[in-house]
Amino acid sequence: MQSLAPDNPDTLSFDTEVASVDGANVVLEETYFYAESGGQPADSGVIDDIEVVDVQEYPFGVVHALADEDHGLAAGETVHCVVDAAFRTYCRRAHTASHVLFGAGRRVLEDVGYAGFDIDAEKVRVDFTADSDITDERLVEMERLANRAVWDSLPVTWEYQSPETARDREEVAFNTKTEEGVMSEADEVRVVTVEGWDVAACGGTHLRNTEEIGPIRVLDRSNPGEGATRVEFAVGPVGIDTAAESHGAARAAAAELDVAIPGVPDAVGRLKAERDELQGEVRELKAELLEHRLADLEPVERDGESWLVGAVEGFSPNDLQGDLQELAGDEANVVAVAGSSGETFVVVATDGSEDANEIVGDVTEEFGGGGGGGPTFAQGGGIPVSPMELVGYLRE
Repeated sequence: MQSLAPDNPDTLSFDTEVASVDGANVVLEETYFYAESGGQPADSGVIDDIEVVDVQEYPFGVVHALADEDHGLAAGETVHCVVDAAFRTYCRRAHTASHVLFGAGRRVLEDVGYAGFDIDAEKVRVDFTADSDITDERLVEMERLANRAVWDSLPVTWEYQSPETARDREEVAFNTKTEEGVMSEADEVRVVTVEGWDVAACGGTHLRNTEEIGPIRVLDRSNPGEGATRVEFAVGPVGIDTAAESHGAARAAAAELDVAIPGVPDAVGRLKAERDELQGEVRELKAELLEHRLADLEPVERDGESWLVGAVEGFSPNDLQGDLQELAGDEANVVAVAGSSGETFVVVATDGSEDANEIVGDVTEEFGGGGGGGPTFAQGGGIPVSPMELVGYLRE
């Protein structure tokens, strides 16, 4: 006996007999509880006031898992069953909304396919395959079209067809992960139609009109692999709250930028251009400052080699590499600079007459820390002394 819920989604209370009992698992003669399948979770509710925590369908029947194993139910007993109305309504809205969003995807994307679907307590996801990238602009257009379909109050109906008939209809979408394999073994295929909008093979519970869905809010997209794009959306309170948060953020941004909301992107674009220009100026000034700082390095003679040694604050080892390598050979055989970036570091460049890695090794062996590099460039960090103490050591 299959669940009667998909074809009778408005039935939330019914009486029936217990067919069999196995511990906490109960099979009824007939049931309007939806069994988990196709990405839609199982219904919740009660059987004779005993909580139903899961519903699964097997070849021998629909099994209702009860919260209390000592429920006292017995085969042949008549029981009163109540499906959780709030959760059933949420699932009907979420499932119907997924069809509406897929219909929107068909209008925005090229060669779109249906690769997966899932409902959880706060959001719904649909996995699309398409030749088109699902860009931000296309995602916004899909949300707009989906909500327009809700506003247009489109009837939702379902019927049964042979698998051959359903597959011969090009407009029928199949969920390739959870539906198509089952459909190939079935005598009948249940086809759900959103009038003038979408047609899909589906065994879930649905609304009878799109107007009952309420607002649909796209939350995010991601890449689950297998050539698919996952689009997450919300209906009900989560969708409403997310829309309100986004509206509040947009208004706050517009106020800060002193523009109307539609003018935010242009204003942000201008600010980014200004930022990039200022960052370019800062880089130029920083390079000029570094050039002056390095020009002040003091020359030292060590073992017949000329060294430039000093401390340079406000720069990182990465900032120093290119300039020090230019100085090594042109101005001295060895250029050694200490600085601090949280902890003291040393950067050494040479013309090859001395081994930069060995010099850094001498410093870290003397004071601690770590580092390394090659013969002409090396650096060390985490050195537990001040830059000036390190400079004094390098000058000796």
